[in-house]
Amino acid sequence: MAPRVVGISWRAELPSYHGFDRILQGVLRLHSTALPSAHFSNGRDSEDLLPTPGSIVLALQLEGGLPPTRAAAGDFADLIFAASPIVMMVMATLLIFSVISLGIVLHKFWAFRGIERQSATFLEVFRKSAKFSEVQAVCPSLALSPLVGMFQAGYAELTAQLRQSQGAASPGTPAVRPTLKSITAVDRALLRASSIEVAKLEKRMTFLATTASITPFIGLFGTVWGIMTAFMNIGAQGSTDLAVVSGPIAEALIATALGLFAAIPAVYFYNHFTSKVKTYASEMDDFALEFLNISERNFT
Repeated sequence: MAPRVVGISWRAELPSYHGFDRILQGVLRLHSTALPSAHFSNGRDSEDLLPTPGSIVLALQLEGGLPPTRAAAGDFADLIFAASPIVMMVMATLLIFSVISLGIVLHKFWAFRGIERQSATFLEVFRKSAKFSEVQAVCPSLALSPLVGMFQAGYAELTAQLRQSQGAASPGTPAVRPTLKSITAVDRALLRASSIEVAKLEKRMTFLATTASITPFIGLFGTVWGIMTAFMNIGAQGSTDLAVVSGPIAEALIATALGLFAAIPAVYFYNHFTSKVKTYASEMDDFALEFLNISERNFT
């Protein structure tokens, strides 16, 4: 028995008020020309007569008047440059947000990598040195580390108090070991320096948070505008053919995709860098306690 082939029959259709109805009518006009008896015995004849996603895509391509290969591949650049001015402004805005966010991410990666390396070196020098003056000598070469800024602030306050203690000694009396007047003042100096260093670490991260918050809504605005344009085209031409609505709907979807493309990396890296800053802040708190302990043991 000769095999039968399932295909799509595209014949002249009855008038329809809706273009998509016409598409579905064409898809559902499947005809068969003898299937093998084994095929019928498996009870699959009714399944094969149903429209498949491939047949629906082909129907949409033909209804839009485009060759199947062009409709399937599409021309992304043409869709963007053929977009309405409002949607193009939306796309340009989202692209600017994406580029700036990428620059901030790369800068932060480079900066935090240097901070981790120099902080480890500074702590090693700090714990091995017998004098604070030896630590102060290496600070200029490790300026990226926030611990250096804290040390210099604490060391400046410590030195100022020790000098005052030495100057208060009466002339002609034996020299006495200088002592701290107020360990609390040193603690305040370290705390103030810690706040300054945390602010430096968080610099430009606000833009990532802003990008993560508003770019989805900017993309949504482009989506709404594209759909409005599609409905306006339908009303103006009195037709729901694919060629009438495909352009504005494509613009709407591209705007949505660009909004997500800008927002998702910004959310991820903002959370990542926030976690890093919290880790550095914890290290600074530990360093402040360590500095105060050494100062209290040696100068009180």
